[in-house]
Amino acid sequence: MKLPPHGSNPQHLLKTLNIKAEPNEQIIDFSVNINPLGMPKSLAENWGRMFQLISDYPDPTLEDLTEAISKKEALPKERILIGNGAAQLIFLMAQKLAGKNILLVEPTFSEYRTACEAFNCHVSSYQLAEEDGWKIDADICLKHLEGMHAVFICHPNNPTGVTYNREVLLSIIEHCERKGIFVILDEAFYDFCFENCSLLHISQTYHYLIILRSFTKMFSIAGLRLGFLAGNEKLVQELKVMQPHWSVNALAEAVGRLCLKEDEHVQKTKEFITKERTRVISKLHSLGYVTSSSEVNYYLLRTKEKQDLRPLMLFLIEKGIITRHTENFRGLDGHYLRLTVKQKDANNKLLSSLESWLKKC
Repeated sequence: MKLPPHGSNPQHLLKTLNIKAEPNEQIIDFSVNINPLGMPKSLAENWGRMFQLISDYPDPTLEDLTEAISKKEALPKERILIGNGAAQLIFLMAQKLAGKNILLVEPTFSEYRTACEAFNCHVSSYQLAEEDGWKIDADICLKHLEGMHAVFICHPNNPTGVTYNREVLLSIIEHCERKGIFVILDEAFYDFCFENCSLLHISQTYHYLIILRSFTKMFSIAGLRLGFLAGNEKLVQELKVMQPHWSVNALAEAVGRLCLKEDEHVQKTKEFITKERTRVISKLHSLGYVTSSSEVNYYLLRTKEKQDLRPLMLFLIEKGIITRHTENFRGLDGHYLRLTVKQKDANNKLLSSLESWLKKC
């Protein structure tokens, strides 16, 4: 049975598994990796005013939001392309690279492969290993890059939550710059890291480096779809030609400008995630589970025996807990579950349920 390819939408997963949940039954969704603290208060406070924007067409140039990102990130406006979520920008890059040879550093976000294969790209894989801490070996990566036209790297990685050594990334970026290979560095979860792991500040130095960013994770606005890409001016203009007009709706544009001012919300989230993730993972280790060395708001979990975890997933569903399966992450093959860091009470319920599973086994 093929499970849904993404997290969130618990009812979709339950329907696929032919499990009926009562409408009033409380379900905690650990499969969705957005901010457990929710959206900033300013969004709710201004919602009535912003909602009026839907009576007219959005600004197709997104001039105000582009200007706000430019000032916030110290980037020239000409190097910024805003999209309907990072997913749209991934598909635009795949369209630009149609028919080319693409390397994926895996396990990784499934949309890279989906997008590239939709445009008849030839997709290869550099598979990272748990025994190496899910880290990139620069020498091995450079060998995989022979004959490639682009490489997608998710940093911090989804689904492991691991960040990569800055010097390793720079060596790959510099190699690709010399060879004319695009490096698409997806930083959708960078702002959950307590320590800054972003390479956006060097994006102007390299012609072939593209940085992807998402608003939806940190600010809990996944339903609005908003992200941006930073790259060289020529590439941005080429992608704009391929992008449909009015890709970003008026509400998303207005919300994005508010989110860029929410430094306090971001800092509060980082502090909460770091503290709560440390507590939860420490408890999981004491129970005998193995986790990835995540630095963000989600992590991989497996048993010591590295067994198929669909039975555990089903057991947790009985407890009202939805997890993210890993059956469609290459190299994970369902031996892990991806779990998010949520509020303390929800995390405690998860820990109690995982302890019950071990006793049951």
